[in-house]
Amino acid sequence: METVSTKDINKVVKVLEEGGIVCAPTDTIYGLLADATNRKAVERLYEIRRPSNRPFIVLLPEIKQAFEFDIMITKLGITLLSLGVTVIFPKRTTIPTYLTRWRKSIAFRVPKSGIFIQKLLKKFGKPLVAPSANPEGLKPAVDIKEAMEYFGDKIDLYVKGAPLTGKPSTIVKVISPKAIKIIREGNVPKEDIIKLVSNNFDTLELLQNLADLIDRSDR
Repeated sequence: METVSTKDINKVVKVLEEGGIVCAPTDTIYGLLADATNRKAVERLYEIRRPSNRPFIVLLPEIKQAFEFDIMITKLGITLLSLGVTVIFPKRTTIPTYLTRWRKSIAFRVPKSGIFIQKLLKKFGKPLVAPSANPEGLKPAVDIKEAMEYFGDKIDLYVKGAPLTGKPSTIVKVISPKAIKIIREGNVPKEDIIKLVSNNFDTLELLQNLADLIDRSDR
């Protein structure tokens, strides 16, 4: 178990490249990070973090990397990624089951530029799985001290940043090319989602679907 600062980004990349698990500040709260292309690392993180086996969110360096996955691409879903929300896309056939946990969808988020996690993704050059830094059912750690109390030496590297007490990411599910559902309202208010959609999509059908789905969204 080792601790570094957010300035030691080369050290963080090295640990991830070697299949290690890192606790670090993300664009929302502290998360546990592993190379999404490394099955062994991802499976190890499931053992540590999520016994329920629900799929992890995948962080992408850039929006264009979503097109490298076998998902149902929609203009609406891709546009929502620019907001910094988590977007759940229906998958097709070739995405590895160790990422989807045999579900019919996969969730992506593209962190906004200028912060540590986005710089790390750019330097690493590959997607990262990124659950929050807490055992399932407990509150997320606000700093590495709390994360260490949770996980100790099960985590290979801790990255010390400022305490993070914000909300987790807003989660939006793509239902069809012209419909979405807000699964969880978090760091991005639903009003911002409505504004983005109304500025980029001018069909009455699309906006009506959005309004109806928000009204029926999970709380």
